[in-house]
Amino acid sequence: MSFRQTSWRHWENSLNIAQALALSSSLERNSDSARLDAEVLLAFVLDKNREYLYTWPEKILTLSQQSKFRLLIEKRKQGQPIAYLIGQKEFWSLTLTVSDATIIPRPDTERLVELALELKGEDALTALDLGTGTGAIALALAHERNNWQIIAVDNHAPALMLAEENKRLLKIANVQTLLSDWFCEVDEHFDLIVSNPPYIDEMDEHLQQGDVRFEPRSALVASERGLGDIMAIAEQSRSYLNKAGLLLFEHGSQQAEEVRAVLNRFGYDAVTTFQDYSHNDRVTGGYWHG
Repeated sequence: MSFRQTSWRHWENSLNIAQALALSSSLERNSDSARLDAEVLLAFVLDKNREYLYTWPEKILTLSQQSKFRLLIEKRKQGQPIAYLIGQKEFWSLTLTVSDATIIPRPDTERLVELALELKGEDALTALDLGTGTGAIALALAHERNNWQIIAVDNHAPALMLAEENKRLLKIANVQTLLSDWFCEVDEHFDLIVSNPPYIDEMDEHLQQGDVRFEPRSALVASERGLGDIMAIAEQSRSYLNKAGLLLFEHGSQQAEEVRAVLNRFGYDAVTTFQDYSHNDRVTGGYWHG
């Protein structure tokens, strides 16, 4: 019997690591990374790294490990994101705790972090991360610049608790979390404001595909064809930016022209769009001179 024809019942109590990984074929209809998904899930169950799986392929799983792995595979077959299943996600070389209270940090957002660091340099400054979620952006910036003082806000208490937990686990001291609906509880001025706000149109067909089906809709969808929150932040940021302060947004790959128009309309200077690592328009920013 080939591995592709095997079932959980066939192996009963004698399932080893190699056999467990072979069962990744059951994910192929639901994932374009079936083998990798199985490796990540099994490494999580065993509390080992993925290299361990190939060093000890004959290692027999305990009944508890088999049961846990089987449950995770079934959940993945239903489309649940790997990050939610294992409760963590790598971002900017940092391991972040995640939950379904927030969207999952994505590699494209690392471009926003990279640009903020590049454009503002190494001098001490104050920064604000609007809609922080897991804290990914604020914590990545703080990790790179320990002389930056950063406030990370979110209007969803469970998300903010997650950001605070990640701050504690990563031992980052220069980030303060704040429960606030955008600027409602903010009373400071900043040299830098960054945000990965909701920017998806509520009618967008992608909301029914992939990981986003399981992510909180409030963190994804915005009014005005996805531009509502971007317009609100751009307008209000003018009252919270220091002179020559920088506002940077992540946005959808088809929204760059409209986002530039928003920033220009509100009087920002040197408005520019930057591409992500896949050469899609992804980040737009401008400076406020008052």
